[in-house]
Amino acid sequence: MRIAHVTDCYLPRLGGIEMQVHDLALRQQEAGHDVVVITSTPPAASGEVADDVPVLRLASAFGQPTVASLSEVARVVRTARFDVLHAHSSAFSALAWSATRAAARRSLPCVLTMHSVVVRPTRFLTAPLRLVASGENRPVWTAVSQSAARSLQRTVGAQQVGVLPNGIDPQQWQTPSSADGHGPLTIVSVMRLAHRKRPLALLRILRSVREQVPADIPLRAVIVGSGPMAQAVGRRLRFEGLHGWVELAGRLDREQIRDLYATADLYLAPAELESFGIAALEARCAGLPVVAMACGGVGDFVQDGVGGRLVDSDAQMAQVAAQLLTDHDRRLAMREHHRRTAPTMTWPAVLSQTMRLYAVAGVRAQPALARARRQEAEVGHDIDLGVDHDIDLGIDAPGDLVDARNVAP
Repeated sequence: MRIAHVTDCYLPRLGGIEMQVHDLALRQQEAGHDVVVITSTPPAASGEVADDVPVLRLASAFGQPTVASLSEVARVVRTARFDVLHAHSSAFSALAWSATRAAARRSLPCVLTMHSVVVRPTRFLTAPLRLVASGENRPVWTAVSQSAARSLQRTVGAQQVGVLPNGIDPQQWQTPSSADGHGPLTIVSVMRLAHRKRPLALLRILRSVREQVPADIPLRAVIVGSGPMAQAVGRRLRFEGLHGWVELAGRLDREQIRDLYATADLYLAPAELESFGIAALEARCAGLPVVAMACGGVGDFVQDGVGGRLVDSDAQMAQVAAQLLTDHDRRLAMREHHRRTAPTMTWPAVLSQTMRLYAVAGVRAQPALARARRQEAEVGHDIDLGVDHDIDLGIDAPGDLVDARNVAP
């Protein structure tokens, strides 16, 4: 099968959507499929390219695909003879939406996966998505969690939205714990240091945890990740007086994060708009109790009171974290639960579900494709089923693109 994944965000930028699109494409490629990723994310600044999956990189400016790139992705979808298009969307994904519309006009089977939770839909999101949702040959709508699916359902109206979770290899994260109880109790959080992930709120939570845990119990906290708020987080850490026990580890690879989890006692996920929480799932597979916001996607794989706690506020997160840090037996019970119980979103299960969705998309596209082929036969030549050169995304003016960057993740 020839599969095209279209995503505005991709490696070398790091994040949940970037890693999941890569891992899904790589595993499909290993299964024998012909896979390409189409993105407007530029390569590394060094110019070195080490893609283990074929990548078509289109031009971007100020973090958004150019108008020429929107035309080019439509041309590629129209002419490349893919069997299925899998578009990956976040809060604003002009490239993915353009490709989805082109697939609809080509009667190409298409699955669109939403990787973000949208609490307050704006016209920059609703207008293009509803345009994609209109017409007969609509994509198969999916989202990465129940929370993300509910928010997308509100945006696209009557369209049915299914859940296509991110995948994981649990064995990759299962290592013997080296937390021996003699060193400081260690809290870990892995995130992109960006506003949506709430790193400054995490620092306030950690300060409250330290205040609630007895002073004779040593604590250590490690925040892993990089991003646009890295300097602000460093300044706030010093301002809050946390530099003695809170560390900013920066960007770590998966092996380094796995080794860190092996020494840790608790994982905190403070994001309120967490569409899935792949880092929390990795921590869960490593055996760590997870404390996360109940409004996000972590609840799809962490049961409250069994493998961690789901909370409603920063104050409750700090209180629950302090309680778990001082209750060794409860932490041990949660760790044992994780070791006995694998999550449902393993890669074999996710790959199987993805291929079933592709089949559904193919069935849905057949009536429109059959009519197009009949029209071709009647006129005696191929009909151009592509999009116009000027792609209408439901955005009124170029200035709207600038404003839309404010809602990009």
